[in-house]
Amino acid sequence: MEKVPMTAAGYNRLQEELKHLKTVERPNVIKAIAEAREHGDLSENAEYTAARERQSFIEGRVAELEDKISRAEVIDPTKLSGSAVKFGATVTLADEDTDEEITYQIVGQDESDIKNGMLSIQAPLARALINKSVGDSVEVSTPGGSKVYEIVTVAFK
Repeated sequence: MEKVPMTAAGYNRLQEELKHLKTVERPNVIKAIAEAREHGDLSENAEYTAARERQSFIEGRVAELEDKISRAEVIDPTKLSGSAVKFGATVTLADEDTDEEITYQIVGQDESDIKNGMLSIQAPLARALINKSVGDSVEVSTPGGSKVYEIVTVAFK
C-alpha cells in the first residue's frame, strides 16, 4: 500500500471534510431522499434523482477520504532540516530569464494550491527540485516552453 505524504495541516483538512460529510451532508441527503419519496412516482421525480446522485457523490468522496487518511504519512516540515529540497520544504526560486522570484512549499497532492504557494509533490517543477540545493538550476518544461529556475533559498518552516 503506497503511503500518501502530506503535512499536518493537509491531514487535518481531510479529517474535517470527512467529518462534515459524515455528520452533515450524509444525514441531509438521506432526509432529501425521504422527502422526495413522499412525492410519489420515483421514475419521474427529479428531486429523488438529484438526491440519489448527491448521495452517490458523498459516499464516493467518503470512501476516497478514508483511503487517503488510512495511507497518510504526515510529515512535519518544522522537524526537517538541511539544504536539499525535499517534501515540506519552502523553496524560493528565481526565474533565470526575468529574475522574478517565486516561493513555493512542496506539499501533498491534496494540499496543492498554486495561488497560495502550495506546490504538489507530483508537479513537474516539484519533481525537478527534489534533492537539489541552493544555487542549483533546474529546467522545467511548461506549456509556454522551457523555463530555467535557480534555487535561491530552501527552508523548513
